[in-house]
Amino acid sequence: MPERRRVRLVAALCAVWAICTGGIGCHHPQLLNPADSLLPRELEKASLPPYVIEPPDLLTVDALRLVPLPPYHVEPSDALFIRVEGVDPMNPIERGIAQIEPEGTLNLGLSYGRIRVVGMTVDEVKLAIEQHLRKDFPKVEANVSLYQSRAFQYVRGEHLVRMDGTISLGAYGSVYVTGMTLEDAKKSVEAQLAKFLLNPEVSLDVLAYNSKVFYVVTDGAGNGETVVRLPVTGNETVLDALSNVGGLAAQASKKRIWIARPAPANAACGDQILPVDWNAIVQCGKTATNYQLLPGDRIYIKAQPLITFTTMLDRLIAPVERAFGATLLGQETIRSFERPRNGSSASNTGGF
Repeated sequence: MPERRRVRLVAALCAVWAICTGGIGCHHPQLLNPADSLLPRELEKASLPPYVIEPPDLLTVDALRLVPLPPYHVEPSDALFIRVEGVDPMNPIERGIAQIEPEGTLNLGLSYGRIRVVGMTVDEVKLAIEQHLRKDFPKVEANVSLYQSRAFQYVRGEHLVRMDGTISLGAYGSVYVTGMTLEDAKKSVEAQLAKFLLNPEVSLDVLAYNSKVFYVVTDGAGNGETVVRLPVTGNETVLDALSNVGGLAAQASKKRIWIARPAPANAACGDQILPVDWNAIVQCGKTATNYQLLPGDRIYIKAQPLITFTTMLDRLIAPVERAFGATLLGQETIRSFERPRNGSSASNTGGF
């Protein structure tokens, strides 16, 4: 190989090595000091700020007090508490809770039939029951009260925060809760219900924390990168996160792991990088770099430089090998067609 070509090849390999083993890829990294006492870590964890609701969180709402505004007109699925006296003592109407059927009727039992009560007030339901029974029992007396309105069915249960930032309350409309704390969202739900109910009171909590996550990014040594998205519950550390993805991959470098903490787009401090000492965490039990993870954190696991270099070198050499392989194949094909002709001419002249 000529000396000039050898020098160019060495220079090209050195350039590839520099690219593969270069910096961590941040334009203005701000390496945070692991000794900083303000950084939460395994034995010095911090409580996260009040939870802020965002899509697609799943909320659970329980109705503590939902009283309809008077005068209330009963609807299907409402439950009434009924007490009737003065009917046949051998066949009494059992005192208890009766639900208005979907067709708007109230069932008084097999012997007394049904009456239509939908759209009536509670007092009108009482009069309707007495008029229906006084045909056979003149001294009948009824006592009716609202036990539970269908409002409980619309409000109670699980509510998904939709893409527009609202949750549905059924017949009572939708409420915008995105960007609110749980206490603020509770007040917003009660304010919406107050348009239809008398002094409503509900309890609200988060059933599934779907909007707060962190990421584990693994360098594929020149073969792309894998990203795993994991939910934040407020207690995860670096060791917890990597245990959830099965530990370090075969090509991972134990000395090139860090946390990239997101910063505002207009922040002047640049990238916030927290170096992770993996060997110290798992082999020595040191907690200095076993940081507590916050929403939005990215754990980046760089590949080993030698493996990355080998991958890049294979990609550079592969086109050359293909070109030489195609050339050699073509030459061998041409020779295979020429051999019979040469053999026939040699036999005619008495050669071997």
